[in-house]
Amino acid sequence: MIALLGAVSTICGLIIVTADMVTAETIRNNLAQIRRQAVGEVLPGTTELVKYAVDADAGTVTEAPEGEAKGPAPNLFACFDEDGAGNRRFLGVVCEASGKGYGGAMKVLYAYSPDKQAIVGFKVIESKETPGLGDKILFDEAFLGNFEELDVRLDEAGDALAHDIETVKHGTKTARWQVDAISGATVSSRAVGDMLNADARRMLPLIRRHLDELRQGGT
Repeated sequence: MIALLGAVSTICGLIIVTADMVTAETIRNNLAQIRRQAVGEVLPGTTELVKYAVDADAGTVTEAPEGEAKGPAPNLFACFDEDGAGNRRFLGVVCEASGKGYGGAMKVLYAYSPDKQAIVGFKVIESKETPGLGDKILFDEAFLGNFEELDVRLDEAGDALAHDIETVKHGTKTARWQVDAISGATVSSRAVGDMLNADARRMLPLIRRHLDELRQGGT
């Protein structure tokens, strides 16, 4: 009996390992395709993107290979379209940020326009927020309107935000760097604002330093 159970366990283990090896590449590529589609939704008009791996602590931005990374996913995409003459045109960058919402881990994409110095798009790609309440951050039009041109200007030195992103009570927004929270989902709204503020403070000075490289986009 012990020998039989051992043999069955070994065979099952081999099947699982083999299946993982066979499907891993396909799964990574499918995830990469889903991510590319999401980037296009966050920054409409994108016809080409170049993916970068970012090490904010080291201050480096490195072009990443195609396909979903085996380790932590690269969290910056340089986005491009073409003008009427077929010339490549830089639209901006899309960053990936993660944090903790009311219901657990949350991951979002946000588009940043260096020309406007503003966040110009936003999409939740992973969330465990409460259905009917916190999950309104996924689809509430007024809330998503906060991110059509959210002011994230840097200070004169280019090392920090001129104004932190601030989440305020619904209906009390007075400044372009404020996020108008959803009534009844203030905690989830604040989680988004805090997440974007923390990521913007870390990423935007780095993007500014590497902007010429990102505009070239691997060319």
